[in-house]
Amino acid sequence: MISTWSEWKRYPRHGRGENIEAPITPGIYEVRIAGTGALYCFEAVDNVAQALAQLSVGPKSWFGRRDSAKTPDLEYRTCATSSKADAKAAAQRMIGRRETYMSGAA
Repeated sequence: MISTWSEWKRYPRHGRGENIEAPITPGIYEVRIAGTGALYCFEAVDNVAQALAQLSVGPKSWFGRRDSAKTPDLEYRTCATSSKADAKAAAQRMIGRRETYMSGAA
């Protein structure tokens, strides 16, 4: 079972003491560039809060080796599910819809 998407929230910047607000359950997250709305990353995971937190910290960080001034302003939203299988199924449906939309828009 899939719940609804959260509102878009600003992704915390490193060193500012801001927190990620996300479920600690399986689900989907989507991160986009705030200024353009361009998709930055999207994934179905076991723990949404942990996955979002790992984008900005740790040795395998997306942002760990980058100059924080060069990191784009990001926004994120989340959608909790009852299991990772449900999250993967919902993500596949969303990907299929996006591909259909993009092929019709071209």
